[in-house]
Amino acid sequence: MSIADHIFIDMCQDILDNGTDTRGEKVRPIWEDTGEPAYTIKKFAVVNRYDLRREFPAMTLRKTGIRSAFDEILWIWQKKSNNIHDLNSHIWDSWADEEGSIGKAYGYQLGVKHLYPEGKMDQVDRVLYDLRHNPFSRRILTSLFVHQDLHEMALYPCAYSMTFNVTQRPGEDKLTLNAILNQRSQDVLVANNWNVCQYALLVHMFAIVSDMQVGELVHMIADAHIYDRHLPIVKELIQRPTYEAPKVTLNPEVKNFYDFTVDDLQIENYQTGPQVKNIPVAV
Repeated sequence: MSIADHIFIDMCQDILDNGTDTRGEKVRPIWEDTGEPAYTIKKFAVVNRYDLRREFPAMTLRKTGIRSAFDEILWIWQKKSNNIHDLNSHIWDSWADEEGSIGKAYGYQLGVKHLYPEGKMDQVDRVLYDLRHNPFSRRILTSLFVHQDLHEMALYPCAYSMTFNVTQRPGEDKLTLNAILNQRSQDVLVANNWNVCQYALLVHMFAIVSDMQVGELVHMIADAHIYDRHLPIVKELIQRPTYEAPKVTLNPEVKNFYDFTVDDLQIENYQTGPQVKNIPVAV
């Protein structure tokens, strides 16, 4: 069993056994087909830890579209785009306007330039600069939850903050890059391992171009929930057999973060259970 499978199963079982049912509450999400409220069973403040040096955290209970997840993280962090026409999947279609924009969200926020003593930089370039010049700083972080722009976002950011922390392991020449992903809300069935794989890849990219090795990815979820229509799917999913984690690597020859492409991603020996199709998504 991969570590990601173990973490996912334990998290889901904890939500099922100890979570809070939101039926009866006034909830925002609805089911697109009926317009009825989409209720959940939720757990507050879930914290999962992934040691990226041991294995890549892709679950095997069902297949995670690692290549599409990588494409989306490049769309947000590298292209800094908020237009779905720059994205090769359709996961954002429900939130885009007629021109393809999702408003001042995600990539838009990462592309806004700010004035620092070293010059004008956006949030991504600030992280890259500090990893090279101030690696032990405790201030290397990004935030997408900009209150003044929330009213112009199609969806408030779910995964809204990354904090990077560099350590020097005894006896090792290379520094180790660790990170914390903060998420305000997560649809566990649809998005959990997708987000984990995305941000694991982001840590790998930043480590490669900063001449570091990857360390730990900590995933903090304020509201981890399973939707009512997803309950039977999750109960079946966590009873499935599991497999060893796949080998996932990025091209170590890339020296500039903005040079990474989907072709630099290699996935080997990814054995999984059958895909879960036609999962209803609340909007």
